[in-house]
Amino acid sequence: MKKRQLGTSDLHVSELGFGCMSLGTDETKARRIMDEVLELGINYLDTADLYNQGLNEQFVGKALKGRRQDIILATKVGNRFEQGKEGWWWDPSKAYIKEAVKDSLRRLQTDYIDLYQLHGGTIDDPIDETIEAFEELKQEGVIRYYGISSIRPNVIKEYLKRSNIVSIMMQYSILDRRPEEWFPLIQEHGVSVVVRGPVARGLLSRRPLPEGEGYLNYRYDELKLLRESLPTDRPLHELALQYCLAHDVVATVAAGASSIDQVKANVQAVEATPLTAEERQHIQKLAKAAVYEQHRE
Repeated sequence: MKKRQLGTSDLHVSELGFGCMSLGTDETKARRIMDEVLELGINYLDTADLYNQGLNEQFVGKALKGRRQDIILATKVGNRFEQGKEGWWWDPSKAYIKEAVKDSLRRLQTDYIDLYQLHGGTIDDPIDETIEAFEELKQEGVIRYYGISSIRPNVIKEYLKRSNIVSIMMQYSILDRRPEEWFPLIQEHGVSVVVRGPVARGLLSRRPLPEGEGYLNYRYDELKLLRESLPTDRPLHELALQYCLAHDVVATVAAGASSIDQVKANVQAVEATPLTAEERQHIQKLAKAAVYEQHRE
């Protein structure tokens, strides 16, 4: 599988990454999926401490035994929780980040994390303190690089200006083109985008469109028309993944999968012929080009 450089780092990630949140809580099933993911050449794994209160990290850690050196391992921090209690709260403090990373390392059964990501963020956070925590972890060799997972333009702009992030994870798809407004600025800073939600809750896949379902600024009838208008010479989810990869700023598409068949289908879609410039422009004429209306300044 083709790889792309993540920002200005020396990490080269597979064009298809794996969003580990989709693994669920059945360890046997999760292990089978993870084995298939790694067997098919996906080297970017994206998890988070919050997913099933650390259980997801545990599953990933067990799957990596004996092959850690072949994997670009990414996890996230900032959503604080107490084991066994419902809910979580936001804590981007330096003290918490430096403590939480120890728990992630233990669950992942590794002594370093390739990409440590802030799992959210607001403009009111102590941003300099948060950055300081990540920089210290880099110096200590606990993490190799850091990034953020955010769709807030004001937060993105601050981290681009004040930090050494190499990536920004963003929800992005044919149905959610809001990130495109910020791609030039992100690229200008030598930072890559990690895509989540490329098939928009399955709306850009083979499954039937649920009656009356909308998505962001699409009504049901608009979704139906768009799906019917998109080119039919490729499977719909292939079109969705290739659309994301058509932008140079995108390093990897972290798609989830809850079965081996879905993993294989995603790999096949990413290894298909890339979209031509004409195909991409045609899709852009059909799909809405919305922008983020909140958190801009």
